[in-house]
Amino acid sequence: MRSISELPNVHANSMFSTLPETPLDEPFSVNGAYKQDCDPKKVNLGIGVYRTSDGSPWPLRVVEEAERKIYETNDVNRHEYTAISGDPGFLSLAADLVFGFGEEKGVPTSVTELERRRVVSIQTVSGTGANRLGAELLARNVRPGCVWIPDPTWANHYTIWDLAGVPKKRYPYYDATRKTFDFDGTFRTLSTSTNKNDVVILHACAHNPTGADPTKEQWKILAQLCEEKGIIPFFDLAYQGFASGDAKKDAWAIRHFFHNVHQVEFCVAQSFSKNFGLYGQRVGSLHMVLSSTATRDVPEKVLANLCHLVRGEYSMAPRGGAEIVKTVLGNEDLREKWLEDLTTMSERIQNMRHALFNELIRLGTPGDWTHVTNQIGMFTYVGLTESQVHAITERHHVYMLKSGRISISGMNENNVQYVAMAIDDVIRTVE
Repeated sequence: MRSISELPNVHANSMFSTLPETPLDEPFSVNGAYKQDCDPKKVNLGIGVYRTSDGSPWPLRVVEEAERKIYETNDVNRHEYTAISGDPGFLSLAADLVFGFGEEKGVPTSVTELERRRVVSIQTVSGTGANRLGAELLARNVRPGCVWIPDPTWANHYTIWDLAGVPKKRYPYYDATRKTFDFDGTFRTLSTSTNKNDVVILHACAHNPTGADPTKEQWKILAQLCEEKGIIPFFDLAYQGFASGDAKKDAWAIRHFFHNVHQVEFCVAQSFSKNFGLYGQRVGSLHMVLSSTATRDVPEKVLANLCHLVRGEYSMAPRGGAEIVKTVLGNEDLREKWLEDLTTMSERIQNMRHALFNELIRLGTPGDWTHVTNQIGMFTYVGLTESQVHAITERHHVYMLKSGRISISGMNENNVQYVAMAIDDVIRTVE
């Protein structure tokens, strides 16, 4: 009889040894490289988080006040399970924020309730979870022929729809020459190449990574196109209120689709990471907007299917961050303070845009830099090539994505001149 040591080693290789290689997540990879850099002048323009004028994280003042209120209330149920669908109070306030339910004076309550019935909401693990859950629901039940993703876009859109198993195609979103939204390319592609029940990803405001948004007139044309072609819009709403400081303005496109394109059913993935500074709390919601002619049983079916997916993935979304958002949005005084905090963040970002622009003009940096101030939100495609991005990191320890996307909030009064000088250097010396 052979000993165990003489038996064939059938487990010499792990069953995972043939797993495919996966790409690194670039923003987090760049952030990791920045943290390891010991140069005192280093600047992080890669990670998409808000920073104060001294480069520190900023727990919103209103969030800290809400946290104190929650702590002082000492609710014995604060660690209990929520429903699979999430906290009803949070979801109602989240939907109100997106769609403006109850905002317009003189609108009969009966009309508002009819509008509310068109929206099925479920709490998610931030905006990523909302995108993933919506993609899974559509993939399993609508079976779209493909999803049209803007080129460029938030990189996670590709991963999410890969996992959902829906074929992906790109539509040209950004005009690199004019450094603006490529409306002509978008309209031409979506009007000639899409089929009924194709999905199109739309950034509701502050497009990531370019900061270039459609105008209101362009949004109206896109809404009409979706109705005529039977396309399913999927809005990614990551920056409401953070982009312009005005939550109503930043939700304009979604509200236009809701009120003016009644036969188009669509999705809204809503995140509270940026506008509440709750990055690690993972607070979000998915809103499924139904046709105005949908029968009364449809919302129940949609919610039941969403809950079924959630139960099999993570049972329910986290409670703590949603409690903060609910506390703020549900209190008139705290809500006003939140709007003040939004103004603080959005104005600082706008000020940094103008400061960078002014420095580049002062240096006489080759090129037209008006896009820096024309674009909106946290990110801008500054216009550097991949070679120039590599050079600015190697020479000056300024970190950004290889596409040239920069996070404006990574700049402040102490480093904006240095960043402008670094950009000027690589523009002049590197192709």
